[in-house]
Amino acid sequence: MEVKVDANGNVAGTLVLPMFEDECSSENFDHFGVHRALLSMIGHVIDAGDFSAKVDSSLIIHNLEGKVILVGLGKSADFDDDAARNAGASLVAKRGKQHGCEFTARLGCMNSSQAAAYLEGAILRDYSYDKYKSKDDDDEDEDLVLHAQVAVENVEALTVAARTAAQVATGVHLARDLGNAPPNDLYPMAYAHQANNWAKKKSNVDVKIISYEAATELGMGGLCAVGMGSDRKPCMVIFDMNPDAGNQPPVIVGKGITFDSGGISIKPSSSMDEMKYDMHGSATAFGLMQALWASGHEKRIIAISCMAENMPSSNAQRPGDIITTLSGKTIEVLNTDAEGRLVLADGLWKAGEYNPSWIVDLATLTGAIVVALGHEATGMWSNDDDLAKRLRVSGDACGELIWQMPLLPAFEKEMKSSKIADLQNIGPTRWGGSNGAAAFLKQFVQKQSDDEDATQIPWAHLDIAGTAWGAKTNKMVAHGATGIHVRALHHMITKQ
Repeated sequence: MEVKVDANGNVAGTLVLPMFEDECSSENFDHFGVHRALLSMIGHVIDAGDFSAKVDSSLIIHNLEGKVILVGLGKSADFDDDAARNAGASLVAKRGKQHGCEFTARLGCMNSSQAAAYLEGAILRDYSYDKYKSKDDDDEDEDLVLHAQVAVENVEALTVAARTAAQVATGVHLARDLGNAPPNDLYPMAYAHQANNWAKKKSNVDVKIISYEAATELGMGGLCAVGMGSDRKPCMVIFDMNPDAGNQPPVIVGKGITFDSGGISIKPSSSMDEMKYDMHGSATAFGLMQALWASGHEKRIIAISCMAENMPSSNAQRPGDIITTLSGKTIEVLNTDAEGRLVLADGLWKAGEYNPSWIVDLATLTGAIVVALGHEATGMWSNDDDLAKRLRVSGDACGELIWQMPLLPAFEKEMKSSKIADLQNIGPTRWGGSNGAAAFLKQFVQKQSDDEDATQIPWAHLDIAGTAWGAKTNKMVAHGATGIHVRALHHMITKQ
């Protein structure tokens, strides 16, 4: 999508007129450049009450002189940035070949923040994943051009906002591409090769790939145990952006299970195809690095992707196995389908080796969080109130709701209740499963120093099992992977 911001009043392509329910009148919109005959038709429709501008309503009016889409925004008092973002996305979602690929949207009824959100929503929604679909010779693949018309004094600020939104969207769309990719094409080393090829073109990004063999030598027992049942072996991918910047870097850790069969504790066959999305934590990590690079971020940041394919075989880990992680802590594996926390155990410990300012991990970790929050919000657990607040605020600013959950000592006690190992990978009951998973991960967050009384590195765990895909109320995406929290993390890191 190409966004052009101006105040000239010329109409290119289909004219889009957003209106508020309580301001819907034939006099209360920008008439400039609209042909008299078309203007008369619009006025007649509105005055007759055929269009009331309720939320997400629309009406197409056209004659030989042009075409106009009236778009309802609901009541002005209820219209905020989230509503504006949804309205922009809705415009792109509803466009068809009959409307062409060029629109002029008059956004004078919105304030500058709402107008920016409107364009962001349109940019985010302008995405499709059709890599594997056959195309007819006459298929057109024209880019959408959106002319945003605002007051003269708002042109410069909105131009900058649209540019930033487009830059960040490259990361969101990359994360969606990775999440939507079929598991026969996107497996651990394929992800690693893609990351390496991406970094080769960028002077300020280094990518290190820790192979299965190297991970075994280093003692990454969690990563290796999960992936050893597959012919496509696991690996760890480490992105290091601006390594010479000199700041204490934050570290993002992403769960990257490119396909999760459950292993020996195999999942039911129903909807197992969706387990290709089980690598969305790593997709977000990669997408975030792209978004930060595209927007010119100059400080050091590190992302770690823990990549594995969880498959049953004669060489797969078994319920009852005991593994030794990079930290030296041992884990009794009671269920091989609780595998994400095992790869993250090594990823989190590795993150601590970089002396980070904070750590955030993202993982499609538990079905329990979907039971708790549905597809509307990501669950968050944190050992640091300031970090948790920053994540919540950034999520709210981007329309990506993050809901804090309790990090209770009782669940830590459950995860330490193994009789034969330091930890067990599931709790004794099904209740509070997402809390138990977070309590397990907390055991692999290093302290800030070697002092006996030192506190842990600030850390937050984001369980995105409900928001990474299948979020039908997320108007920014039609279907499939959402690219969740690329924008929220970019906002928190850059304050944009």
